[in-house]
Amino acid sequence: MFAENTKKTGLVEVICGSMFSGKTEELIRRLKRAQFANQKIMIFKPQIDTRYSDKDVVSHDLTSIPCTPVKDASDMLSVPSDVQVIGIDEAQFFGKDLADVARTLADRGKRVIVAGLDMDYLGKPFGPMPAVLAIAEDVTKVHAICVKCGRLATFSHRLTASHRLVELGEKDKYEPLCRECFNEAIAQEQK
Repeated sequence: MFAENTKKTGLVEVICGSMFSGKTEELIRRLKRAQFANQKIMIFKPQIDTRYSDKDVVSHDLTSIPCTPVKDASDMLSVPSDVQVIGIDEAQFFGKDLADVARTLADRGKRVIVAGLDMDYLGKPFGPMPAVLAIAEDVTKVHAICVKCGRLATFSHRLTASHRLVELGEKDKYEPLCRECFNEAIAQEQK
């Protein structure tokens, strides 16, 4: 007869992709499924993300779930011990310590679901995401549709002239593009 395994095992899941690819929608879906299974959840987002709501995580199609806005990733370490599933939205806006925080929470037996942009508007790895992707047990890359040609989009092209790395915005400031259309847009901007 096998002994029942009562050991808590945590893990890190990542949902990544470009803007308008459904990252937040997928995060909310997973969290609501955990709630349906009677698991206690807690959701965090960076305080700077106030686009749709100060106190909710909201997808572009306006699906929402209550959250706790935090200034730093380390603030998530005070999560109550009875919480089983932790959601983190807009992970790219947290500092480099996010990977260590996610690992610590997983080591405590938590299921940690991290959603964020994997690339910035220049097509370069964004903030803590490469480190979080490296420690994850499961990675889901979601895709938008290129607004120029209809192929799968993996790039978030900025429509404004701002050169700040963090520029909160929606369709007024960004568009999803495939590699070819992104490279064409960048070449046009450099002329």
